[in-house]
Parts: sequence; structure tokens; C-alpha cells
Amino acid sequence: MHILFVNKAPIPVVAYGGTERVIWDLGKSLVRMGHQVSYLVPQGSRCDFARVIPIRPGLGWREQIPGGIDLVHFQFNPEGADEIDLPYLVTQHGNSIEANPLPRNTVFVSRNHAERHGSNEYVYNGLDWDAYGPVDFSLPRLYFHFLGKAAWRVKNVQGAIDVAKDAGVELLVMGGERLNIKRGLRFTWSRRVQFAGMVGGQQKLDQLNASRGLIFPVLWHEPFGLAVIESLYFGCPVFATPYGALPELVPPDCGLLSASRSALAEAVRARQFDARACHVQAVQHFSAATMAQGYLEKYARILDGEILNPAAPAMSASPKALPWLK
Repeated sequence: MHILFVNKAPIPVVAYGGTERVIWDLGKSLVRMGHQVSYLVPQGSRCDFARVIPIRPGLGWREQIPGGIDLVHFQFNPEGADEIDLPYLVTQHGNSIEANPLPRNTVFVSRNHAERHGSNEYVYNGLDWDAYGPVDFSLPRLYFHFLGKAAWRVKNVQGAIDVAKDAGVELLVMGGERLNIKRGLRFTWSRRVQFAGMVGGQQKLDQLNASRGLIFPVLWHEPFGLAVIESLYFGCPVFATPYGALPELVPPDCGLLSASRSALAEAVRARQFDARACHVQAVQHFSAATMAQGYLEKYARILDGEILNPAAPAMSASPKALPWLK
């Protein structure tokens, strides 16, 4: 099978690049399984295991898709996709606009994500753990961490800072700066909170491997949570709110999910979770190979002429302010 991935951001991944990291690892896994992969992505992209075709702005998708493609896999809701005259699949990676219909061949990235769009079709994200390297469980664990775009209010970095403060632990914020103008001149004074900025590459891996756990009190329905599975891989238990996909990712032996700041702080203080159990959770359930197998099943159904969703999926109304309790 020859699959064409279409994405609006370049590859390979730079810093965070969640979607780009996922489709890179998905493509590599499919190639390992004997399939052919190409990427239709912005100019400047490169890949050592697949053909890269630069997107030509202003042209329709039909004019940009080369011959020999069996299925097109879009990473966004494409306008004019019905004109391409090829089977196609859409992965909706984020929370979409409420009541905005998506193509019927859309899949989501967790069960909760799918259900909130009136669908049963999902494939969990997975990562190529070989690229992350081995975990050194003997290293001293010096701090807890927050991992995400701290400028997004729904990520609730202030909540993570408050939990760490209440628990009396050091916190490393990966994905934010001490001075954040985007959030209205927010400045964090505490020297027990360090800021690493938008880290990537080996620096990010080293910092995760030195952490005791992830503090992640998001205030929205998380579609998936790559930060969660990356942290679990490095043996970090997760202390988070129970919203969106998080209950699907974090079993009781790998952390605590609660909307209570005090409950999360108490769990952080207790430090009762097994790092190796967290690592096994990520490796066994959220690998790139498992993700690839899930997508191959969706591809086969579409190539057989099936429409995945009986009606166009659309996100139902969601709470505007999820609880964050003292």
C-alpha cells in the first residue's frame, strides 16, 4: 500500500511539533511493515525513509497528488478533498469547532475525543520509543515537571506551580518562560520553579529522565496528551486532572487524576508510584507500531468502500470552564 500523508507543517519535528512527530513515527513504522509512504508537506521538509513533495500553495489537492497513491491521509480537515477522486482519511488531532461537521472518514486520537464528536472511530497516538533511547532508572530524580505550551491557559501552568508549591517540591516548566507577555505580563517569582523554554531534542529527553513526575492539571478535555506518554516512558508518574483522554492513558498505578489541587499535592508528596510500571504502560500501549496497526485497519476498511462514520462527526458543546478545586 502507498499512503500519502498531507500536513500543513514541515517535517521532521522541530522542538515540540506533536502532529509532525506522530506522522513521522507513523510513516516510519508503516515503511518497516513493508508499505510505501510519501509526505505532501511545506517546502523545506526532508525525510530519509520516504519521498517528500512540497505543497504548492494556491493549487487544489487533486493537482498536487502524484500517481500511484492508494490512500491519502490528511492531518487536518481539508477543503476540496472530495475532488481528489481517491480514498482518503482525516485524523482530527485537536478539539474542533463546536457543531462544525467533519468528513465522514475522520478518526480521532482517543475514545473520549471520538465520543465528544459523536464517533466511535479512534486510533491512539504512539511514538517510536527507540528514538527516545533507553531510560536510566538509576539517575537521581531532582524535580517534577510540567510539559506543554504554558501560554495556553487551558494547560494551567499556574495550577502546576501551585501544586508543586503546596507539595514543597521543585518544578521545571518545559514549554514556557518565567516572563510571559502573552498571558498578560505573568511573571513567576518563585525560585523553586525553573523554566526551560520550548525544549526539544536531547535536552528534552535528559530533563524528562531526571524528573520525578509530571504535574499536568489541564482545564480542557485533552484530545490525547503526548506529554503524558512521553513522561510515562521515562518512568514519571502523572498527576493531572481527569479530563478528556487522560483516564485512558494513566491507570491507577501510574499516577493520580483529580480536579483537586490539594489531592494532587498530597499525591506528589507521597511519591508512591513505580517508575518501571509507568515505563511499561507507555511501551506496551502507545508505541508507533501499535498506532500503525490501528491505522492499517482503518485504511483497509476505507479501501473496501466502507464509510467510517454513518454521519458527519461534529463536536458537541463542551464545558467552558472545567473545575479546578482547592
